[in-house]
Amino acid sequence: MAFRPGETPRIAIVGSGFAGIGMAIRLRRMGIESFTVYEAAADLGGTWRDNAYPGAACDIPSHLYSFSFEPNPHWTRAFAPQHEILDYLRHCARKYDVERFISYRSRVLAARFDEAQRIWRIEIERDGATLEIIADLLIAANGPLSRPALPDLAGLDRFEGALFHSARWDHRYALDGKRVGVIGTGASSIQFVPHIQPRVARLTVFQRTPPWIMPRGDHAISERMRTLYRRVPLAQRIARAAAYWQHESRALGFVVDLRLLKRPTRFARDYLGRKVEDPALRAKLTPDYLLGCKRVLLSSDYYPAISAPNAELVNDPIREVVADGIVTADGTHRVLDAIICGTGFQVNDVDAPFHVTGAGGADLGEAWRRDGPEAFLGVSVAGYPNLFLIVGPNTGLGHNSMVFMIESQVRYIADCIRVLQRSGARTMSVRPEVQRAFNERLQQTFARTVWQSGCHSWYQTQHGKNTALWPGFTFAFRHRTRRVRESDYEFGR
Repeated sequence: MAFRPGETPRIAIVGSGFAGIGMAIRLRRMGIESFTVYEAAADLGGTWRDNAYPGAACDIPSHLYSFSFEPNPHWTRAFAPQHEILDYLRHCARKYDVERFISYRSRVLAARFDEAQRIWRIEIERDGATLEIIADLLIAANGPLSRPALPDLAGLDRFEGALFHSARWDHRYALDGKRVGVIGTGASSIQFVPHIQPRVARLTVFQRTPPWIMPRGDHAISERMRTLYRRVPLAQRIARAAAYWQHESRALGFVVDLRLLKRPTRFARDYLGRKVEDPALRAKLTPDYLLGCKRVLLSSDYYPAISAPNAELVNDPIREVVADGIVTADGTHRVLDAIICGTGFQVNDVDAPFHVTGAGGADLGEAWRRDGPEAFLGVSVAGYPNLFLIVGPNTGLGHNSMVFMIESQVRYIADCIRVLQRSGARTMSVRPEVQRAFNERLQQTFARTVWQSGCHSWYQTQHGKNTALWPGFTFAFRHRTRRVRESDYEFGR
């Protein structure tokens, strides 16, 4: 059986964050309603539902961190806080009438491509029961930042105090007056540390590698400006375009000429020098790698927080976690009431988000563990017909808005569906040689970028292969995904 013109395939979407909601809206605009969004939680929102720690906010300007077709004139700050972004996603789901397509508390456990029937058999856990659903197309929109990574530390399970990850914040635990340890100094820690530091009795931050930090530049958006954006939408579109090109220009130093990073590096060093008076602490906070090699963080209050009398920055490695605290390599035992892990997410050297079996019994998780996550345009994987990824391998960014990349991938997948309907084919799968050539070019490009300039980051596998980022300009990715090149794919009838 083939898809005839006008026929709507059965589609399963996994995840209800920006990617899943954006895909659902696109399908409805195409006149397709034969889809279901499977969400493991009881609410939509993905990353912006889960990361509800104190101070959680976007590090991309609000006007840019939204769908291009649905500008939000109601942002109250230049960098939107978590609750406003979550409200925005709920608004989009309601306005475009896609929430009724979401199946909540439905965790996808596994998916297997049935070669005889040319369908996906998907195993779902719902309300304690396991059931199988069938789909012609499977769209994984759950993204790479959905699985918190706990640190691999000896004795972590022996700690008797409160222990939680920043993406699973325990709001019932009162931090006031407690001795709190924070493991990690990445994007999440940089945001929540200043918010908890005034409340706790003692704050100990365990740092492995200092990040480059730039001032945030956040400010309230006045009621007058919000009114202007509401009444004159063009004004907001201009603000969005200005923010886009300002951020896009940063890629010049990251991918074109590393010498262009000298000026922002000097600015970041001067900023650190102005904010941290103690020379010993300043030395601990000074990175020894090129700016941009790891994610550049934005904060105007982290340096003052870590400089406070009740705060301590520890860069000695952690030897072990004990029942009442943490012991570092120098033998120092710090007694703690709570440990908060700001240690990011499982991105590389891990399984696929759920067990995926393709043609011939191919195991996606096994392939990704062996060679690192890999796909074509971050969307299609050879050997897995009618499987599409959003925010798949090598589509993350170190300089601009992920929503822009998500929209590019959503449009590309929509075009894949149109190609299937127009061609009358039942399945499409990217050709192995196309995927291989694409990824070889990617890695060759990385060799010239700041992300391969000597430091190791979460962008890379343990062997140093960058499988997280797009090594170039976002407008180049948009151009590359503007339409499907049918010669890149094999079609099954």
